[in-house]
Amino acid sequence: VLSLCCEACKKVIFHVPSELEADTLVGRVDLKECLQSAELISSSDGNFKVLEDGSVYTTSALSLSAEKKTFTILLKDIQEQVQKKIHVDLVKEEKKNTRHARDTVLKRTKRRWGPIPSVMIENSLGPFPLQIQQVQSDTAQNYTIYYSASGPGIDQDPKGLFYIERETGNIFATRAVDREQYPSFQIICFATTPDGYSPEVPLVHTIRIEDDNDNAPYFTQDLFEFCVPENSRPGVVVGKVIAEDRDEPYTLHTTLKYRIVSQTPPITPAFSLHGDTGVISVLLPQLDRELVPSYTLLVEVRDMAGQPFGLCTTGTVVIKIEDTNDNAPSFKQLQYETRVEENRVSVEILRVSVVDLDEPGSPGSGAVYEIIRGNDDQAFEITTDKNTNEGILCVVKGLDYETAKQRVLVIGVNNEAPYLLAPHSQQLSQSTCSVTVHVLDVDEGPVFKPCLLRLDVKECEDIGTAIGRYVAEDPETGNSEGIRYRIPPGQCNWVNIDDKSGEIRTVRVLDRDIGEMRRGQCNVTVLAIDRNGKTGTGTIQVCIVPGNKNFPRITQTDYIMCRDRKPICLTAQDGDEAPYSAPFVYRITDRRLAAMWKLTPHDDNSWYLSPKSDTPYGIYEIPVSVTDNGGKIGENIVRVNLCDCVTPTECDGRTRQLSGGNVTLGLWAILAMILGSLLLL
Repeated sequence: VLSLCCEACKKVIFHVPSELEADTLVGRVDLKECLQSAELISSSDGNFKVLEDGSVYTTSALSLSAEKKTFTILLKDIQEQVQKKIHVDLVKEEKKNTRHARDTVLKRTKRRWGPIPSVMIENSLGPFPLQIQQVQSDTAQNYTIYYSASGPGIDQDPKGLFYIERETGNIFATRAVDREQYPSFQIICFATTPDGYSPEVPLVHTIRIEDDNDNAPYFTQDLFEFCVPENSRPGVVVGKVIAEDRDEPYTLHTTLKYRIVSQTPPITPAFSLHGDTGVISVLLPQLDRELVPSYTLLVEVRDMAGQPFGLCTTGTVVIKIEDTNDNAPSFKQLQYETRVEENRVSVEILRVSVVDLDEPGSPGSGAVYEIIRGNDDQAFEITTDKNTNEGILCVVKGLDYETAKQRVLVIGVNNEAPYLLAPHSQQLSQSTCSVTVHVLDVDEGPVFKPCLLRLDVKECEDIGTAIGRYVAEDPETGNSEGIRYRIPPGQCNWVNIDDKSGEIRTVRVLDRDIGEMRRGQCNVTVLAIDRNGKTGTGTIQVCIVPGNKNFPRITQTDYIMCRDRKPICLTAQDGDEAPYSAPFVYRITDRRLAAMWKLTPHDDNSWYLSPKSDTPYGIYEIPVSVTDNGGKIGENIVRVNLCDCVTPTECDGRTRQLSGGNVTLGLWAILAMILGSLLLL
């Protein structure tokens, strides 16, 4: 709820005809004189409405029956909590003989009050004040009319640019105008009588500033930089230059044309520039980076569609030619010689270099070397020095003077990037060079062949078992005379070596289930010493091979079998590994019991034991032998209580032992035997 202080501001009197039509302008009130910032404007009489500029209109047809009609305009500033009011009196006009009837007064046309928009030339030279238009009201034939105007260029920025003559309605400009700053103005023109009556609706009049070509086009960048691969075909787009013009769009003043003024270096033109779009394309079919690495173009943009009298500006375009691998590398020398001592490894022996015209440091010039011939044993390796682009030849496996006194290598070279055949390039074969490597003789120690010898020994072999022989040779003579052998201390004590013959024998029983032998192997370093005291080393890898040292055993040997005589599954285990474990073979070794019981295979580890149909009840101790895959036999006794029961818990010892066959018979079995004897009688 706002508590506003209402204060009468002023009183306004309008002389109007007695009959007013709807939407008729009654007059205009200066609202700001009363309240500078009025947020709400309202009328106390619904027959009238008040606009923000103070214009008062009728909302419906109105007839003034009395001499005077009064209403109030309310102005409110909610923020400041201020309310003011303006009293408005409408006084009926008196008929005057000097004027025509009222209906004649109200009858008017808009022909002169609504002229076409005014046009003023940008940067006009005057003379000033310069008349640009005239507004007139047809009611000036019957009334004394004063003209006024408001809006940008008059009482708003830029103030004072235009004014209107009070008596004539002529509109004048006081100075030149820049269209790029003010392309047009919209002013409101008023026509009023001396007593404040407005016979015309306020006129919104447009003053358009006609463009003058006073702005030269300009490039959006000080420098345009583009790249294009060498050997690009004509028509390939390189880039696009862009220019702008501040003059009026869609006119000749902003219709731009591009062209190339000059090219550096000043040789055959290499590029074309589309006059309308500014697109730069390849023109020369042979752009060669090795000849010209970059081009600089001086380009021009001109308005007025490129006419000579148009304004223009120049710009700079730099086009860098990107390298492609259109030049193959070639060796500076075709033959090289170098030397290396035998048995040297990981040593650089030679550097080779190439010539490549492509851009240094690029994939098109980066050299990739390879050994084409002479390196079947992979004793050499060649790599590239990234800093110098040289090929570094190294020995990675020791060379043997006695085997070959020199080696001849053929080395080839390519680039990191694939070779592209350019219009000016020739199809070339791979560049190669030959390298002769002289191997220098060195007095060497004995050499074991092979350097690593694997010897397999079965576990649990007797101590002193010979498992092999490991000898070294003198590289100079190729024989083993005068070479002594020994095993340095501190190694696994599994074997020893004869110092003269190199024979290897066990010094322990090797069992994979004991201590350090669980790993199953041990590496033993052996020294070979010649007459001159030079030594060589080799390695013996002793591997314990699993043997057949364990007997297969049946895991469960006590069973109860009821009257259903369901077969028993016998399962054996063997601590050995394949091939000395499963599959197992089962056999009943007692001939008499083999006639009463049978064995049938189930899988590699298990067999079924079942009685034959006429086997009587009793307790049987059945000898069963189990043979593993290595032929080792394990003897087992399987005790079976063949009982007349439904479940095993019913068997409570009601059986007796038969002395002859290790069988104990029950009561019912004895009765069955007696009954059988009686039947025979």
